[in-house]
Amino acid sequence: MAGAPTLHTERLRLRPWRDDDLEPFARMLADPRVQEHFPSVMTREEADVFATRIRENLDEWGYGLWAVETPELEFAGYTGLAVPSFRAHFTPCVEVGWRLAAEAWGHGYATEGARAAVAQGFEVVGLDEIVSFTVPQNRRSRSVMEKLGMSRDPEDDFIHPRFPDDARMGPHVLYRLSRDLWETSRSG
Repeated sequence: MAGAPTLHTERLRLRPWRDDDLEPFARMLADPRVQEHFPSVMTREEADVFATRIRENLDEWGYGLWAVETPELEFAGYTGLAVPSFRAHFTPCVEVGWRLAAEAWGHGYATEGARAAVAQGFEVVGLDEIVSFTVPQNRRSRSVMEKLGMSRDPEDDFIHPRFPDDARMGPHVLYRLSRDLWETSRSG
């Protein structure tokens, strides 16, 4: 599968990235509110490198982290599917993730976009399981995971291998969603 499709939800458009997304993306990653549960804010150069990797993955895999358009914003952030590049007890895997500009918070966009990405992962990509993870104190993201029907077993929690000595960033909670459970929840 080459090139990612555009996905539509009731209020959102999840689409491949455009060059004019780079400036609002860099602003978003420079916002301490958005980056609260990440190691630090990002410079413009770091954001551009990240965006290049996202775009390459979308083109290569046919899925990835789509740019999110809302009724109010042409670029509100991203949501989608990614393959973690680190090793842990649950990898290799595909994760669902999101990061939205602060002005897009509080509207349910993360959940709505993530639902579309999960559906794409199970229905089109053919995944058997999708995971998501974050630091324990990230209640907003954990709430999205739970709204998606994902479940957490504390035995699955892990120390992120990129931050093993960081008490704030190292511990992570892991949520899982199997295709079978997802299909059951949709038919019930």
